[in-house]
Amino acid sequence: MSKKYDILAIGRSSIDLYSNDIGSPFPEISSFGAFVGGCPTNISVGTRRLGLRSALLTAIGEDPVGEFLLKFLNDEGVETQFIVHKPGHRTSAVVLGIEPPDKFPLIYYRDNCADIELTIDDVTASPIAETRAVLISGTGLSKEPSRSATLYGAEQAQAMGCLVFLDLDFRADQWHDPRAYGVSVRSTLRNVNIAIGTEEEIKAASLTDISQMSIEHSQISNPNIEGDMKTAIATILNLGPEALVVKRGSDGADIYLNSGEVVHAPPFPVEIYNTLGAGDAFASGFIYGVLNRWGWEKSARLGNAIGAIVVTRHGCANFMPTMAEVNAFVAERSGL
Repeated sequence: MSKKYDILAIGRSSIDLYSNDIGSPFPEISSFGAFVGGCPTNISVGTRRLGLRSALLTAIGEDPVGEFLLKFLNDEGVETQFIVHKPGHRTSAVVLGIEPPDKFPLIYYRDNCADIELTIDDVTASPIAETRAVLISGTGLSKEPSRSATLYGAEQAQAMGCLVFLDLDFRADQWHDPRAYGVSVRSTLRNVNIAIGTEEEIKAASLTDISQMSIEHSQISNPNIEGDMKTAIATILNLGPEALVVKRGSDGADIYLNSGEVVHAPPFPVEIYNTLGAGDAFASGFIYGVLNRWGWEKSARLGNAIGAIVVTRHGCANFMPTMAEVNAFVAERSGL
């Protein structure tokens, strides 16, 4: 039976204020560009620009920032009717400095944040029964009531036969204890078909010996997570997913299957302008490929191409490419 939507993304949304003074240290920034961000929100836009029918379940405050997000999403054609307002809470914000190639100071403003107030009732009112796939993210698990709403969304999606994607989306400063991130993610994986993350995120998610991770605040922003990557991958796959996608940046991506097979997708080398948003860009392309039955390597190769395009641009959602742009980009280099 045909579904109304291809993908329903659930979770974080924000206004992203990105430095216009490229290369300037944060105290010397004189102006910012205002864009739209948040992992699930970025992916809803990225998949929509590629041609999927994308819906978003997030929450915003009754404030002008929320209106800013809604206008952009409506203009993009993302289904916004399930976005809820949370009186007394604020639409989230992120501020970023840009000092390429490897310095991108990032500050989250998520106190009294609207999207973390998503509830099970909000999920019940969403179109899970009318979508082919559901995307959830790690940050959605960081606090209640969003944690229970996210878990419930994945559970209901599985029960209805939807494909469930989990973007591990580890933002350590959003957790009261970074070890809690792993506990929460591992409790979710039985209802996940495909998990996507970086090596750091996978190690954080799979950590079983909690003594390995310090909870000193000085380490939370860049946790020193030790451990064998092979063991970390096996831990994730043993908990339920059929596939774990490891985003490796300039080294491309690897897809680890629960059959034991490993599929590699080569990268598209580019000069980096801003790395923020590259992971969500990758996920957008990968999800598009999977939902179009492209196969693992071709799907990840598309993800790599879109990630490579976005790292040459200023922001996240606003700079996601269309399929025509992706095709032109790939044609200049090789073929998908």
